[in-house]
Amino acid sequence: MSVVRDRMGTRSDTAVWSALGTVRDPELDEPITDLGFVSLVRVSEGAATVELRLPTYFCAPNFAYLMVADARDAVGRVAGIESVTIRLVDHFASEEINAGVSSDAGFVGAFPEQARAELADLRRAFQRKAHAACLERACRRLVDQGWQVESLDQARLSDLPDVADRASLLRRRADLGLSVEPGSSLVVDEDGERVPAEKVSAHLRFAKTVRVSIEGNAGLCRGLLRTRYGDGTDPGTRSGVTAGEVTR
Repeated sequence: MSVVRDRMGTRSDTAVWSALGTVRDPELDEPITDLGFVSLVRVSEGAATVELRLPTYFCAPNFAYLMVADARDAVGRVAGIESVTIRLVDHFASEEINAGVSSDAGFVGAFPEQARAELADLRRAFQRKAHAACLERACRRLVDQGWQVESLDQARLSDLPDVADRASLLRRRADLGLSVEPGSSLVVDEDGERVPAEKVSAHLRFAKTVRVSIEGNAGLCRGLLRTRYGDGTDPGTRSGVTAGEVTR
C-alpha cells in the first residue's frame, strides 16, 4: 500500500494532505495521517482521490463512516479541488460506506436496515472523552510544576504554559463549545461547569482512565495496522513526504 503524491500538483497535493491531517479517528482522537490510515493521495487537475484503510476488516462501521465523511468534507474545502473521491478499502462495509458518503445519504441511508440514528451523539460522546483526556494531561503538567491537586479548582487556562498540551485542550474545548478565554476555569466538566475543589481529585482520576484507554487503543490499532499491512514504518514519518515521493 502506497501513499502517492502527484508530481504535477505540488501545492494542491500538500494542501490535501494537510486537510486530511485535520481528520481524526473519533475513538483514538489522533489524525488519520499520523495513524497510517491514509493509504493513497492523488491530485490531478483539480480532482482528488484518497484511499483510507483501517487496522482490521471488522473495524466499527460507524467510526469508519465518520472518518470517510470527514475526509470528504475536509478535502472538499481545499482551494482548487473541484471533485473528491474518498474510498475506504479492505473493510467489510466498504461498499455501503463509500456509497453512502458519496451520495450524502447519511449513516442511516447507508445502513437502512441496521442504523436507527445518525452519528452526532456518537461524535459528541467521543469529543467529551477527548476533552477529559486532554484535561488530565494538562493538569498533570501543572502538578509537575508545583500545583496541588486540591487547588486546581482555582486554575485558569492562562496558567497553562503555551505548549502542545494547552493547544490540544483548547481545541477540544472549542469542539464542545466550551469557553477558551484565558481567564476561564481549567477544570470543568463536559458542560463547562467548574469542578469544585472537593471533586477535582475524583474527576481527574476518572479522566486518567479515559486517557489511558484512548492511548492503549491507539497503540493496539497501530500494531494491528502494521501486522495487517506489514509496513514496518512509523506512519507519523510520512507527514513530511514531498510531492512525487512514494512511501510505504
